Formats: sequence, C-alpha cells, structure tokens
Amino acid sequence: MSGSPQQDGPGDGPTAVRTLLGAQLRRLREERGLTRAEAGEPIRASESKISRMELGRVGFKERDVLDLLSLYGVQDERDRAALMARVREANAPGWWHPYSDVTPNWFQRYLGLEATATLIRSYEVQFVPGLLQTEDYARAVVRLGHGAAREDEVARRVGLRLERQQVLNRPDPPRLWAVVDEAALRRPVGGQRVMRDQLEALICIVTKMPHVRLQVVPLVAGGHAAAGGAFSILRFPQQDLPDLVYIEQLTSALYLDKREDVDCYFEAVNRLFVEAAPLEDTVGILERIIHDLDGTATR
Repeated sequence: MSGSPQQDGPGDGPTAVRTLLGAQLRRLREERGLTRAEAGEPIRASESKISRMELGRVGFKERDVLDLLSLYGVQDERDRAALMARVREANAPGWWHPYSDVTPNWFQRYLGLEATATLIRSYEVQFVPGLLQTEDYARAVVRLGHGAAREDEVARRVGLRLERQQVLNRPDPPRLWAVVDEAALRRPVGGQRVMRDQLEALICIVTKMPHVRLQVVPLVAGGHAAAGGAFSILRFPQQDLPDLVYIEQLTSALYLDKREDVDCYFEAVNRLFVEAAPLEDTVGILERIIHDLDGTATR
C-alpha cells in the first residue's frame, strides 16, 4: 500500500517519529477520501484532536490507531504491526524525560526535533548558543532567567543543557552553523573569568569540531538581516519532516513550518552568513575579545 511504513534513520527520536506517524495517518485518511471529522467519529475524537494527531503534537493511544487503521482499510497484519511498533516508539519517553520537572512542554518538542536534525542554522543576539555553552556560563544564564530558583533546580537546568550538548558528540552529529552577534560575546555573563573560559571553549570547538561553524556579526556591521531577534532553523533527514523555524520567547516558543515562513528565515540567515565576518576570521575575533576582556580586568 502507498501508506506503508517508511524506514528512517537510527537517529529518529519520539518527537520525530510522532510527526512522521501523524503524516502517515493523514495520507491514509486522504487516500480513503475521509474528512478529519469523519475519521474522528469511530474513536469519539473531535476534528481538532485528529488534526493534532496528524501533526504529531499529541501522543497516540494504541486502540485509537488500530481503529483508524481499520477505518482506513489497512488490513494486512504486517502493515498493522509495523505501524503499531511506530506508535510505541512515538510514545516512548524522550531523553529529557528525567528533566521534565524543569522542562516546559513547549521546549520538549524542540529538544526532540533538535536531536533528530542533520543541520541546525541559528542566530543568537544575546547569549552564546546553548549547544556551545560551558557549564559555568550556562549556570549564569540559567540564574538570569530563573533568579528565584533553588540551587538544586539551577543544577538540574544546567545538567539538562549539558546533556543536550551531547548531540554534537555523537558518531553522526548534526552540522551546526551558528551566527552570533559580537555584543553577545562581549557581554561578560557570569563575570570576566566565566566569559574568558567560554570564549576559549569556543575557540577549541571551532578548531577541533569540523561539523561546527561559528561566525560573528561585528559591532561595526550596524544593522543586518536578522535584526528581529534570535532563531534557529532545523533540517531533517526524513522527507516527511519539513524544515522548521524555532523562535523562543520568554514563556513560550513559535514553531514555523509553512513554506513561506521558512523561506523568509532562510533568506535572512543566508544574508547573515554573508554579512557576518568570514569563517576564517572567527578565531581571531574571539582572541581579540579575550585580549580586550583581559585589558578590562587589569584596569
């Protein structure tokens, strides 16, 4: 059948599997010529719930999926078994599950997608990208955003960030291409020692990790293409997962996957790559900022 399960790479996490499974259920429904409302009747679900299932934004009850497969005419036992295996995979806890008490639901989706991405393009205006932060720098950032948090909560949030960084140390890591505003690198988050260590860590990363590229937008550049704020664009190996733009806000996040939205951000980030200092200048810029930081410390 045309909607039979597709084989995906070993890096598929539950978030990606949920999205792929939802897309597969949508295709099966459309092949039968059914509306979302008609699909929802046998499982006593609203049209909006079917929509959320097909977008991969909710978990899947095995009984509901079995009933939908029957409604969609999927009778072959091997096809049904393969799909149900994907359901169980989609419902499995993500790696961040032990940190769920300090991870808002709107961010958990990003963690799952980030772990599946093959290419991450990002622009940061205020902080060093989370995937590149040292432990002390991350702790300082967490304290800025959660000033009233207990020390054990701060430690858990930092632990989450450090474990998240392991995606770059996998045998098949995603490519990270980050553009950072120079102002973020000159802002001594956590104090001068913490910032110096962070800058030195960035030099180590860009010289020893070929899958990580870092460019700096110099202060002298003035205005630039991404003046609206920080964002990330994720690209995935699975054909059914479209490129996604992630924009984090103070208490929520935006996930944009409409082609026109993604194209707009692609255009902005591609212009940023041109407007930022060349890749070969990054280490020199970081060394110059360290020199300036040391000069400030001796005054």
